[in-house]
Amino acid sequence: MYKRKKKFWAKHWDFITLDTLAALLALAIAIYIRYDSLIIGDVYFPHKAVYANLFTMIIFISILNASLRDPYTGIVHRNKYQEFLAVVIHSFVNLCGVLIFLYAFRYSSFISRAVIFTWAPLMVLIMFTFRILFKRLIRYRKLEDVNKSSMLVIADSGTVKHCLGQLANNPYVEYKVVGCAVIDKNWVGKKIQGVPVVGDCDSVFEYIRTHVVDEVFIDGKNRYSEELLAERLADLGCTVHISLIHTDHLLKNRAIEYYGDYITMTTSMHIATNRESFAKRTVDILGSLVGLILCAIAFIFLAPIIKIQAPGPVFFSQTRVGKNGRKFKFYKFRSMYVDAEERKKELMDKNEMNGLMFKMENDPRIFPAGHFIRKYSIDELPQFWNVLIGDMSLVGTRPPTENEYEQYDLHHKARLAGRPGLTGLWQVSGRSNITDFEDVVALDTEYIRNWSLGLDINILFRTVAVVFKGSGSK
Repeated sequence: MYKRKKKFWAKHWDFITLDTLAALLALAIAIYIRYDSLIIGDVYFPHKAVYANLFTMIIFISILNASLRDPYTGIVHRNKYQEFLAVVIHSFVNLCGVLIFLYAFRYSSFISRAVIFTWAPLMVLIMFTFRILFKRLIRYRKLEDVNKSSMLVIADSGTVKHCLGQLANNPYVEYKVVGCAVIDKNWVGKKIQGVPVVGDCDSVFEYIRTHVVDEVFIDGKNRYSEELLAERLADLGCTVHISLIHTDHLLKNRAIEYYGDYITMTTSMHIATNRESFAKRTVDILGSLVGLILCAIAFIFLAPIIKIQAPGPVFFSQTRVGKNGRKFKFYKFRSMYVDAEERKKELMDKNEMNGLMFKMENDPRIFPAGHFIRKYSIDELPQFWNVLIGDMSLVGTRPPTENEYEQYDLHHKARLAGRPGLTGLWQVSGRSNITDFEDVVALDTEYIRNWSLGLDINILFRTVAVVFKGSGSK
């Protein structure tokens, strides 16, 4: 699932928050300079209610300024002179908004002119300082590749250098070029513009199966149709960008975007807007906070039971494979004996899921209370922590173990195109009765292709019904 790079002022919430704090801090300092006192705790402060309303109005004006003007476009690319000019303009608009507010509500006679004339230059100074320092932090985080998506470039020998020059040398972008495939030369093992050549037109699919690849950029003619190549890659869960120079066909789930000096057509299994992605993450955070409270309550009762029936740690942690092959630590309440993973090898001949998942009736590795814990999915509660920190979502696809992932065929990776979930379409579609892994893949890809916030809410309600019915894991 791809989050479209679309203009949306709220995506700059970090700079909006920073600028609002700068304006509020500047006002607090201006008030202190004028009155040698702050509003808080001073019962004799003159016109205290008016100044309190002014603080509130500055928050509103700052957000309105950002939403109507969108002053943050290209902010990370500005030099210091350009940034200072942008801050002056932004502060001037804030000042005009405050003056209109004071006039409209007839507060101008209660607010000291010295406060306003001190506030304006202080706001410019503090806002400029905040922005410069924050952009340095952003640059550091970008250079460290924190939260960047992984991009693979597919190009021919004539275009690959220019393509990588446009895509691979900008530290502010939201992706990292992890490799390139040269489709008309066998240059595997070489480096171009510091980027390793990892395959050609044939071996690129095996690279995608075994490595983390979120996005693929295509620039160059090859023996496949670019459209067919893009659709095949999208079916594997990749987001594909094709230079419009090389295609004149309209792809399904398409969007037009800009990368360097390229105009591209982007396609993916599902393209979500910034608003949709923001809404999903908001639901995840709120839901995980509630879930962690339930987890804490469950811990009080489960911890002594687990310790008595199966001495060992209360929690079970395991490395799982998440979005497009990323690995993360996965947490559950332990419902099995401590040697469960070792004993799993002895039980593989009784596996009902052909090796790509493990499931069996009357699993002997489960201790007595563990059956109850698993039946009502209580063991899943610690995963709300994974949801909170962003490794998982409330709704998604179940993350495989490393061993299961290593056995995946190429088309299986499509089920990892989105962030893995605590519940999902497979879980509420009678998972105890589904024994063919291909059916699991079909349900997971159906969820990703048709994702909407309404579908997530529907699955969450169905999950609650499944849990109370006691249809959890075997």
